[in-house]
Amino acid sequence: MIPTIPQSRLIRATYGAYVALFFIYLALPLAVVAIFAFNDSQFPSLPWEGFTWDWFFGDERPKIGVFHERPILRAIGTSAFVGLCVSLLSVAVGTSNAFLFNRYDFRGKGVFYVLMLLPLVIPGIVLGISILVFSSTVANAAWNVMDWDIMALRPGLLLVILGQFSFITTISTLVIATRLQKFDRSLEEAALNLGAGQLTAVRTVTIPFLMPALIGAFVVAFLMSFENFNTTLMLVGSDAPLTIAMFDRLKEGSTPLLNAVSLLLMVGSSLLALVMIAFQRK
Repeated sequence: MIPTIPQSRLIRATYGAYVALFFIYLALPLAVVAIFAFNDSQFPSLPWEGFTWDWFFGDERPKIGVFHERPILRAIGTSAFVGLCVSLLSVAVGTSNAFLFNRYDFRGKGVFYVLMLLPLVIPGIVLGISILVFSSTVANAAWNVMDWDIMALRPGLLLVILGQFSFITTISTLVIATRLQKFDRSLEEAALNLGAGQLTAVRTVTIPFLMPALIGAFVVAFLMSFENFNTTLMLVGSDAPLTIAMFDRLKEGSTPLLNAVSLLLMVGSSLLALVMIAFQRK
């Protein structure tokens, strides 16, 4: 709807109802998940058996809470570790890519840019299988030829980090490059005229300008890594991140424990998003 064009009351009411239904459609599944995290029942479904905190703080089975479920806590720690590694790598490489594609012209630049974007259009499970097949082939060749067992190329946390990094770094590059395009190069030139070196000018002038984008790219990369499932499923080893651990639990039967974990993830993601918005406004 275009605000400057006069609309009848019926059209405005219809548009308002559409917007309301759209947001209800988005929020209703999340609200249901959050509500059943407090249901005093072993199953996340009706009828409502009463309010309880057991699925968060309970320490006796069958109602053992999130904060007493060691496998879930270990999986959260694993996801946090993987997300931190992926975020740091993605922001570092994404910043380099942003400077490369915005500041330099070289032969094949367009081809390399398209190759950088390819992981975004490749399904995650295909990407995970491709990385697994490639790494396993290299590891098997090293064992057959030189009797070297390269454990880093076997399914495990390193492959999970590399697999997620392969497509999340593209998103970080796009976020940082968008900010870099708005930068006034004359500010760097002024720093150079005042005696600063190229690296000093970038560190003291350009990087502070890019800081909102760097923080935003870091938060987005961390959240995408934390919730990734398809690529992670193909590359995971014995240390399962949270999404894989919840999937394994779900195969055994759903309980409100998973609802409680989901609610904590929603709250954590919302807090990170608010911190990012507050930082960018500041």
